[in-house]
Amino acid sequence: MKKWNFKVKSSPKGVINKLDSALGSNKGFVFNIDYDKNDSAIFNIHKRVHYPDQILHRNRIIVNGKVLKTDVKNETNVEISFAQHFVMILTIYISFGLALFAIISGIISGVITYILGGILLTLGLVLWIAVRQKFESDIQKYKTFISEILESKKYKNVIRTKDET
Repeated sequence: MKKWNFKVKSSPKGVINKLDSALGSNKGFVFNIDYDKNDSAIFNIHKRVHYPDQILHRNRIIVNGKVLKTDVKNETNVEISFAQHFVMILTIYISFGLALFAIISGIISGVITYILGGILLTLGLVLWIAVRQKFESDIQKYKTFISEILESKKYKNVIRTKDET
């Protein structure tokens, strides 16, 4: 899970309204908001999936965020974390599990099952590396997208950013 923190010159409600207008319904995203008592909010963003086969292509990242009011007037802390979608993690674990099963069964069955297990293990490693690279690429796209939304003329700009891994 990757984390990203920054401050915005705007009120928490202004930040949420801006994100909601840019990501709300009919924009291809699911944008859920929960408001707290302290003029802060928690939100969740991920791409909308219309067909089951799109889960592997579109819904790779889930963005969880908090919008927190600061002591400074008209300034807001935004904390965002990026997580891999459960289906992607499950796909990788299944491929490694099948490879392990094939290698263990190779003890009983013979050489062909070892070869099948090796192929599955190799495919699992390639899939894991590809998913990790795509995850990093998608995080950068989301950071750029969210920054562009919040840097609009109406809400001034992002003051500073801090990346954490």
